[in-house]
Amino acid sequence: MAEDAGRTIEALMRAGAEGATALDAPGGTPLSFGALRALMRRIVQDLNAHGVGRGDRVAIVLDNGPAMAAAFIAIAAGATSAPLNPTYRAEEFEFYLTDLKARVLVTAEGSTSPAIAVAEKLGVPVVRLRETPEHGAGSFTLRFPAPAAPAAQGGPAEPGDVALVLHTSGTTSRPKIVPLTQCNVCASARNIRTALAFGPQDRGLNIMPLFHIHGLIAGILAPLSAGGSVACTPGFNALKFFAWMDEVGPTWYTAVPTMHQAILARAGRNREIIARHPLRFLRSSSSSMPPQVLRELEAVFDAPLIEAYGMTEAAHQMASNPLPPRARKAGSVGLAAGPDIQVVDEAGNPLPAGETGEIVIRGDNVMAGYENNPKANAEAFTPQGYFRTGDQGVMDEEGYLAITGRLKEIINRGGEKISPREVDEILMDHPSVAQVVTFAVPHDKLGEEVGAAVVLRDGQHVDDKELRAFVAERAAAFKVPSRIMILDEIPKGATGKLQRIGLARKLGLA
Repeated sequence: MAEDAGRTIEALMRAGAEGATALDAPGGTPLSFGALRALMRRIVQDLNAHGVGRGDRVAIVLDNGPAMAAAFIAIAAGATSAPLNPTYRAEEFEFYLTDLKARVLVTAEGSTSPAIAVAEKLGVPVVRLRETPEHGAGSFTLRFPAPAAPAAQGGPAEPGDVALVLHTSGTTSRPKIVPLTQCNVCASARNIRTALAFGPQDRGLNIMPLFHIHGLIAGILAPLSAGGSVACTPGFNALKFFAWMDEVGPTWYTAVPTMHQAILARAGRNREIIARHPLRFLRSSSSSMPPQVLRELEAVFDAPLIEAYGMTEAAHQMASNPLPPRARKAGSVGLAAGPDIQVVDEAGNPLPAGETGEIVIRGDNVMAGYENNPKANAEAFTPQGYFRTGDQGVMDEEGYLAITGRLKEIINRGGEKISPREVDEILMDHPSVAQVVTFAVPHDKLGEEVGAAVVLRDGQHVDDKELRAFVAERAAAFKVPSRIMILDEIPKGATGKLQRIGLARKLGLA
């Protein structure tokens, strides 16, 4: 496929052969690329006929699965997809639907989501999606509540149109709107496709939520843009993962580290399935993968684990470890994979290899700016036009990037700066520890001190005193957690990520 042809989602989806499978689902009937393209044309025409055209925001509240994947693609082909987490409460839907200025809400026929009552209160028309799985996984029709004047700007979207609108996670402030153009999302899909050498023979098993940039771009758009297929599950379920793997026969999957760890815990009793369906690679992104877990996953699956670095403002991927035979470096998120990446000092000057600073990026996958937020944009971009990621990192002589922490997450203990990841990696070396997250705990004299939450491996018993002594043997005294909580499960965000900011409050330590 010519690279210049892939600057809109409609053009990106021309890659697959007419009869080749595009979308599938465990227990489902495959949807061909020809059928997906026909669905896209029909949905754009339906939207246009009911007043929804280029640039209009379509809020999507659907459960994970092939219909969510197809709805995202088909709507974004001619309007702006705005997927929302279906588990939000009414007040959250009210904030997001208002903030987005949603033109319509698309939700499943028969759904009782609180989003429906909120949309009706706000005067946002509710469009019902009816799945037609007999025509292929992801196939659907839309039922509009009332006639409307045709859209002012109809037809397929153009490269500069906004394809996808998401909000930042807003852990420390009001969520900001991230508008990603057709060009942004297609550039990111192309970068991922190139990094992972996707082709028509590849078959993904998507377990990522499809209201999240990781699932939408890496899980769906990138493989489809190479003519590969994706089997869409109802969402992550560690108990069903290996049954799905046996049925679907994937060549790869992508996940966040907590999902990989849950899969790893059940991998031992599913070795026959793993042997029957050898993976070309596993991919991990959205938060740091402990090197110990990476090594275990590679050993169990007998496949490389490709750790990548992404964020919403960059339409997901920024850096990626390369495929074999090139080197993968545990603890590194790899090489620049599309955008230009620099590590800079506080004044924005590039730092030499080996020196720690802020990671900044620039490229055609990076948003032009947050919507209606001049203050955030003034802070988010350097005078040279680079986007400040808010991550602290270091680049080695070969260009491999390692993230040392979020600048907001660095713990300041009486002036001593501590990277939570450093403490994570020490605790992960303890043979009894399965999962750990280190975080700041407020302290009346020091400002902050170090806390950690730990999940133990099955059948292991160890107390916080022993774990603190273990860290004390390997780190300076000021880095040793003052408190280690041993939990059955660490609270996670909506996308399965462990979140350091606010964890002390969630655990009753603040």
